[in-house]
Amino acid sequence: MTDSRTPSPPYGYSRECTHSREEQIHIVAEFHAHKIRPSRIAYRVGIDIAFIEELIAGEIEQDRFPRLVAHYRQQRFRQRMRDSHSRAAVSRYEQQQKIEREFQQEQGL
Repeated sequence: MTDSRTPSPPYGYSRECTHSREEQIHIVAEFHAHKIRPSRIAYRVGIDIAFIEELIAGEIEQDRFPRLVAHYRQQRFRQRMRDSHSRAAVSRYEQQQKIEREFQQEQGL
């Protein structure tokens, strides 16, 4: 099977990646948990877009990557809930309900 994906954005379009493969996996998991598109991840950090797509598609790191994404989603959920405490009572409650619904949808529950 031929891989039709391009190896990375065109030269000059993104920055040079200075992260190790291990760091790249964590970065992609965190960005993916925050719903950042693969092309945007590649542009911002310089990680090979084919590598990003392989991770997201489950072609590599099949066991580990989903666990990392779940970890970063949990982290994002907790941070958003902490941030909601600065709102007034009714607004805070509504924001927390929205955050919980979104989290449940992301988890597929």
